[in-house]
Amino acid sequence: MIWTGELNDSYRLGGRVGLYDTTLRDGEQTVGVVLDPEQKLEIARLLDDLGIDRIEAGFPRVSQDDWDAVRLISDAGLRAEIWGFSRAVPADLEALVELGVGHSVIESPISDLKLDAIGVSREKMLGRITNAMRFAADNGIHAAFFGVDSTRAQPDFYEQVYKSAVEAGAKEVAVVDTLGIASPEAVADLVERTVEWVGPEIPVHFHGHNDFGLATAAAVAAVRAGARWVQGTINGMGERAGNASLGEVALTLRALYGVESNLRLDTIRDVSERVRELSGYALEPWKPVTGETLFRRESGAVASQFHDPPSIEPYSSELVRAERGVVLGKKSGLDSIRIKAEELGLDVPEERRAEVLAKVKELGTRKRGLVSDEEFRELAGG
Repeated sequence: MIWTGELNDSYRLGGRVGLYDTTLRDGEQTVGVVLDPEQKLEIARLLDDLGIDRIEAGFPRVSQDDWDAVRLISDAGLRAEIWGFSRAVPADLEALVELGVGHSVIESPISDLKLDAIGVSREKMLGRITNAMRFAADNGIHAAFFGVDSTRAQPDFYEQVYKSAVEAGAKEVAVVDTLGIASPEAVADLVERTVEWVGPEIPVHFHGHNDFGLATAAAVAAVRAGARWVQGTINGMGERAGNASLGEVALTLRALYGVESNLRLDTIRDVSERVRELSGYALEPWKPVTGETLFRRESGAVASQFHDPPSIEPYSSELVRAERGVVLGKKSGLDSIRIKAEELGLDVPEERRAEVLAKVKELGTRKRGLVSDEEFRELAGG
């Protein structure tokens, strides 16, 4: 079902990685997206059925709706571990305790650019972080420290902050590429150093954004360097260029690196579609894993090989439960006409295919689009 050849074999890792979904918090930060508590609960159930290990239910202090959504999801009896989100400020942390949230990311900005923007010194922010981690530990919250803009933090302060967070009670840490500025090589180096600094018993996450189109590649690099968790969203939704798409990450790790996750690839397209419906945005038809045109072929040269999927596809449509098909237009060929006629049960003898193809090309060019099945029936009929 995966036809990628032998080129990647020497880079295979094996093993497993955990997937942490933040669609309901970071994903909802997509411009114009607003999800109510019931919609968030529906998405959480979909994520649970998809095999997501950890679901970030939201940031309770943002609004009453977010508070209600966290409560609904926490009480839903899902298999996935439910996480909250908090800043390193007392009111946020007290909200987690009031809601009974047992696991939470706790964030603080740590780059000098961010600290200068909000007018907080390194020393003051370090104090906030360590106090927050102690509070979480004292109140039975399993906390992961999340250093905002950590890929632009000064190395000495980054090391000090992450070590201090763990010493103060953080059970896990996240390397955070807030603006998607880190190359995969830089991500690998930072994750490797973080694993070394916090110790092998502390799980390291990677949270990356896609501003340079590298979120999936960076997530893979993080896993290669020792990250045990990848954070991301459905369809890669999120602020600016979005987050890492968990479907893409899961398929890439499995197909190219032999790293398994619990994500059910056979349902990812259904979940993708429903999240889009609820969120009200469109998706590029050529989007990896979930795009509409991945297994549709217009090119005549490709249609001539349509009978042999491994020759024209890197993995089977069955893997992600998508439909294969030939569509007609300007770029069609004789084999396209034969395949479409057979699909529709039309009798188009070989000697007429060139004539029909010419009509299809002319109509597709004039329409500047595809020829529909009904239009093809008319063209083939006379």
